[in-house]
Amino acid sequence: MIEEILPPGVRSAEAFDDLAPAPLFPEEAALMTGRRQRRRAQFATARACARRTLAELGLPPAPLLPGPGGAPRWPDGVVGSITHCDGYRAAVAARRTDVTALGIDAEPAGPLPRGVLGLIASTTERTALERLGERAPGVCWDRLLFSAKESVYKAWYPATGRWLGFTEAEVRLSPTGTFTADLHPLTPPPRGAVLRFAGRWLVRGDLVLTSVVGDAFRPEPVSGCGLSPGGAPGP
Repeated sequence: MIEEILPPGVRSAEAFDDLAPAPLFPEEAALMTGRRQRRRAQFATARACARRTLAELGLPPAPLLPGPGGAPRWPDGVVGSITHCDGYRAAVAARRTDVTALGIDAEPAGPLPRGVLGLIASTTERTALERLGERAPGVCWDRLLFSAKESVYKAWYPATGRWLGFTEAEVRLSPTGTFTADLHPLTPPPRGAVLRFAGRWLVRGDLVLTSVVGDAFRPEPVSGCGLSPGGAPGP
């Protein structure tokens, strides 16, 4: 499913449960010491997905340990991203020569908790969400905006080592299944940092999925306006 919103050159793997064997490297298992079984299973399945993407790039399995900020440290020359939520785990990876930055996010397809939108969205973004809601009321646009900004952060932080607040990214969602994000970091970014991301989104069943890449990829509209056939979330 996630492959539907990814450009060429990006490898992906996903799982909808934790039933398949997903052995961890000792260093990874140590990170899960004392964690609840549910969290350990999610972590292991997501890492298994990540190793599948690396295998598709011709790379051997390796531990994926968190770096500064908690983002996974990928092998040299590789960019990647991992996400998981209830009922879904996924990982993507690409050669750095093909994609400059990469981020994905999965969220439950339901409204944000009360009060959250005001913390993550600008006045312009909230006005745009109202218009989108009138045009396509079956989409949880506030949750989609949140997911898009999560994807942006996951691409931004590993590339720059800088935090980015929700309000430092101005996201423009399109009903065609694409979005753009213009970044306005409060502190000067490193020279050459990507300040504009192109992304895609998809609503399928109980899930909202978003992906972004750096300036190496220009998005094309997703068929069905980002939704499953029929213009509404599918099974």
